[in-house]
Amino acid sequence: MTAREPAVLGAALAVLTAAGCTTAAGPGGATPTVSSRPASAASAAAESHGWSRERLREALGRHPGVTRTAKPTVLNGLVGAVFTRNADGDHFCTASVVDSAGLDLIVTAAHCVWDPKLGQRSDLVFVPGYRDGETPSGVWPLLSVTVDQAWKDGGDPDVDVAFAVVQSRNGQQVQQVLGANRLGVDCGYRLPVKVTGYPGTSEVPITCSNTTSEQSPTQLRIDCPDWTGGTSGSPWVTDFDPDTRTGTVVGVIGGHQEGGNTPDTSYSSYFGARAQALYDRATG
Repeated sequence: MTAREPAVLGAALAVLTAAGCTTAAGPGGATPTVSSRPASAASAAAESHGWSRERLREALGRHPGVTRTAKPTVLNGLVGAVFTRNADGDHFCTASVVDSAGLDLIVTAAHCVWDPKLGQRSDLVFVPGYRDGETPSGVWPLLSVTVDQAWKDGGDPDVDVAFAVVQSRNGQQVQQVLGANRLGVDCGYRLPVKVTGYPGTSEVPITCSNTTSEQSPTQLRIDCPDWTGGTSGSPWVTDFDPDTRTGTVVGVIGGHQEGGNTPDTSYSSYFGARAQALYDRATG
């Protein structure tokens, strides 16, 4: 059992920001686009991939007493739950859309998509904006995942991050439909961020705002209450712009203790040269 999952086993042009943080830009450095998708079409798409509303609800496990909520606003519109089915049943992590030349990339924790002992997980789908069994932005199957070799060989917590290409739908890539956050590299250790993710005991996302700190030279830390299993892969977003509805992802829940052994403190592998190299491989 991993620290932030339910109990199953789980290059683009670089530009410098004013703060000195390196970000990955999309094609031509253009601002990601944002559009919407009718809920009815999305529900039909979910059915076509075998992920009915009933299956999604069953995967999450319903807990009527849970009251944690996060309204589906521009702050979490790019974030979704990751589901998979294996012999032990369904489970999920969290992922979010990240800017790429192919307009088809999401970022999550490596331990969500690749087990060092068993290899890549199969039947993975990304459900952005998931809420109470609804799939307002569709269901996006993962086509391929990119993780660091050090994660494959031994689960190195300093590279507990993964990028995945998702399948296009109706002739559109996920970034064309939703927009995307930028990837931030070498942004430092103290940053104001918003973290959005899906606990295993909730059918809606939760969001926390706080300032990150240095756990070690290769790990970030943030203190947020009630971040339990299922939140692995949740993006840490800084510099959110309400006009473009995007920000910069400087981490994802994972890394030390695969995200944290207690619900009130979470970790992330520090996004430095190794994260940049991984992104370059995923988009190359």
